[in-house]
Amino acid sequence: MRAIVRFGLAIAIAATAASAARGGVTLLQDQAQLESLLKAAPPCCIIDARPEGVRKLLPLADTVPYREGLRIDPTSVVVVIAESDARAVEIGDAIASANRAKDVVAVKGGASTWRALVGGGPDGSGASAPLRFVIPKNTCEQGTPLQTLIRSKPQ
Repeated sequence: MRAIVRFGLAIAIAATAASAARGGVTLLQDQAQLESLLKAAPPCCIIDARPEGVRKLLPLADTVPYREGLRIDPTSVVVVIAESDARAVEIGDAIASANRAKDVVAVKGGASTWRALVGGGPDGSGASAPLRFVIPKNTCEQGTPLQTLIRSKPQ
């Protein structure tokens, strides 16, 4: 399983030659890289590292809110979304070192990039084609319920 995830991550990263790796965290360069990663293998969790007020005002469904000292069991790729690319990489580094996560990716463009790919609201606005993946139970934060992301937009 880990080999499949690593292979999927390698494919996603190779899709854009300009990918930038910093420490154990890779900053995905565009929406296409993110989509390739999600199609190759589901992440163990998607961490929303935006400030609490922003998370409440503009929530991202099926994400784990970041907090200081967050403990996860990284069984596959960890995806980090933050208010800036630098903050996403910073949080990704903290998660990687505190949780022995080897595959951590930061989403360049944060919530805007995420919404463009998976949709921003209950109507799926922003999404152009179906994208579906399931994050199995207990693959990220212990005790977290089954997370399912289904993106679809009427054609």
